[in-house]
Amino acid sequence: MSDNYIRWFEELGIGDIPLVGGKNASLGEMYRKLTINGVRVPNGFAVTANAYRDMLREAGAWDTLKSALDGLDADDVDDLARRGARARAIIYSAPLSGNLRAQILDAYQQLKKQYGETLSVAVRSSATAEDLPSASFAGQQETYLNISGEEHLLDACRRCFASLFTDRAIHYRIDNGFDHFKVALSIGIMKMVRSDLAASGVMFSLDTETGFRDVVFITGAYGLGENVVQGTVEPDEFYVHKPTFAQGHRSVLRRHLGSKKIKMIYATGGSREMTRNVPVPEADQHHFCISDEDILTLADYAIKVEQHYSEQSGHAKPMDMEWAKDGIDGELYMVQARPETVESQKQANILKQYHLKQESEVLARGYAIGTKIASGRARYIHDVAHLHEYQPGEVLVADITTPDWEPVMKTAAAIVTNRGGRTCHAAIVARELGIPAVVGCDEATHAIANGETVTVSCAGGDEGRVYRGELDYDIIETDLTNLPRPQTKIMINLGNPDLAFATSFLPNDGIGLARLEFIINEYIKAHPMALLHPERIQDQHTRAAIETLISGYADGADYFVQKLSEGVGTIAAAFWPKPVVVRLSDFKTNEYATLLGGTDFEPQEDNPMIGFRGAARYTHPAYAEGFALECAAMKRVREDMGLSNVILMIPFCRRVEEGERVIQAMADNGLKRGDNGLEIYVMCEIPNNVILIDEFAKLFDGFSIGSNDLTQLTLGVDRDSEIVSFDFDERDAGVKAMIRMAVEGARRNQRHAGLCGQAPSDYPEMAEYLVELGIDSISLNPDTVLKTTRYVVEKEKQSEPETTK
Repeated sequence: MSDNYIRWFEELGIGDIPLVGGKNASLGEMYRKLTINGVRVPNGFAVTANAYRDMLREAGAWDTLKSALDGLDADDVDDLARRGARARAIIYSAPLSGNLRAQILDAYQQLKKQYGETLSVAVRSSATAEDLPSASFAGQQETYLNISGEEHLLDACRRCFASLFTDRAIHYRIDNGFDHFKVALSIGIMKMVRSDLAASGVMFSLDTETGFRDVVFITGAYGLGENVVQGTVEPDEFYVHKPTFAQGHRSVLRRHLGSKKIKMIYATGGSREMTRNVPVPEADQHHFCISDEDILTLADYAIKVEQHYSEQSGHAKPMDMEWAKDGIDGELYMVQARPETVESQKQANILKQYHLKQESEVLARGYAIGTKIASGRARYIHDVAHLHEYQPGEVLVADITTPDWEPVMKTAAAIVTNRGGRTCHAAIVARELGIPAVVGCDEATHAIANGETVTVSCAGGDEGRVYRGELDYDIIETDLTNLPRPQTKIMINLGNPDLAFATSFLPNDGIGLARLEFIINEYIKAHPMALLHPERIQDQHTRAAIETLISGYADGADYFVQKLSEGVGTIAAAFWPKPVVVRLSDFKTNEYATLLGGTDFEPQEDNPMIGFRGAARYTHPAYAEGFALECAAMKRVREDMGLSNVILMIPFCRRVEEGERVIQAMADNGLKRGDNGLEIYVMCEIPNNVILIDEFAKLFDGFSIGSNDLTQLTLGVDRDSEIVSFDFDERDAGVKAMIRMAVEGARRNQRHAGLCGQAPSDYPEMAEYLVELGIDSISLNPDTVLKTTRYVVEKEKQSEPETTK
């Protein structure tokens, strides 16, 4: 009786890796277990690893194959290329037996019966050692797309078998300690999802740069998925927050529009190449490649896949997945899932922070991969033929990288590419190697001179930067295992959503001050009133710039609300379910004027520090419409996104009557205090807030002492004036007395009292004073959290005997 070399996906499970490899075992697992839960997986079958072994045995090729690799020097690129080509030729020339051919073609005919005579298939390699928790074999072997016809299918199978010995696969096995001749190759043959007519991409059930587990991260571009994986295109990016999704909230947390300049489609006209790249029409480049409905469906798939694999293994198992949308039936399909092999393997309790201590000219900017910093001599490599020019320890600069580059990539200090997104080949390899990479820089190969020393920094959030010269930086490593927590809540000041996921790993009790100013400045860029009333903008260039900004959105209001809500939502999601205190905008008129269109809506003031700012603006006719946009964004965060951990805070509220007007305006805009648990705090930063704290306590749920402004107004020192800066000191006895009265007044009225100013971050003695007062919370800059936490714990211990007397 002849061997059965075919296994249908419905017969396979994750335990079948030795028989059909990781990719096919995973496809079978999903097809069998998850299609009933609404996860679509294209049907197909696997040609088993036994077929590969028997083919070589029948051809008498094993000894020849072993001798082809005997004595290989994997670090000699030329030797590797020669021997790899020889090994592939040996396998490709081994004939498929009549039995194996018949079984493949019979299964192909059965698949046609399910999907129709016009069926084309994807022919995918699946190595028996791939996708293990400790080593990802992604991209090591070949995939052939849009295959139709019996002879084309059989030829693709032979090419797949031969691809077990691509140069990159040989090198990878040596690096990871796998025996070439104990690893075998299975082939997956499955319905081709027609994403050439729609879109495809990669997604992870965690954030790839920080390991933050509460999000699904999705990337996508038009056409076949190879461009996203290889990094030849900058894809769209989307995040969905898992905990609020589980509660029934259906909202995209955050999105980034990629350039998507090309798309891969099927070649026509008898070309031997099965695919080709074509330009994406400019109008399509400015739109996301999939709808919000698609994003949420994919998030649902990702969560179900992660849950299933986690239940199988008995512990949390973040997943790395590929998806494709079929342009004919309009459905979304899962086409691959494997364990994520980088962030999920890290020690959870070891916090490593990189801090750049200097800055210099920025030569290139792109997507930051990881959170590290490295320096080295830049080496531009044009293509594979020039890999021998690269020296270990250099910064590899390239247009893109492919799996063939991996032998030199593993010796790089850092990697910089012109093209690619967070899930491109260079990004995946850099993460595995634990080195920083900046991808999608556009012009890095022109901007960075060959041989020039550069510093590559991924420590500043989503944007990675390449600086001229070797810059100094710190690496701070902290074991959080036994770090004690103080009674005083230690919160964090944060305005940059790009840093939110990474910052969430610091020991904290939430966010004590999330500023809108950074989000408006960096992401929105335009004055809210200019977005609402572009017809009132005098300068034509400014008006055109705003038109460009809001393209793809319904109008300026939609643009502002969506951008602001996504920025705040990202911070709130990062710290969910801990409280996140969001201060509504506190720009001064001179700062608002610097926004696009701002000069047409802002008055000139001699001293804007004590001018038209904070609560005074919110109900004034000059800004009330802008404030309504801020309220709409916060309502979207709390209600649509479900991030009800957001507490709103009013800045610079001079008088009780002003507070009453603002509370009413918020209610009129759908933010009524108490509804859905909404709490509203007020900044306590004006002496009148302290003097009338009993009255303010009737309006607000808590007070956040702003030590900067309180010092300025208690001492009468303009903190923007350099000439009197010597008189600005938060430690002054009068300022401390004001803080004491504020804390006592809040306690008397059973209101929260926190401090979010600079003082405790800069001066340990101020932190000590606040602890002695019994303040509820101190909000610190991220870089001082660990140091101040330890200090506060020590001071609380010292004060224990006093409090128990």
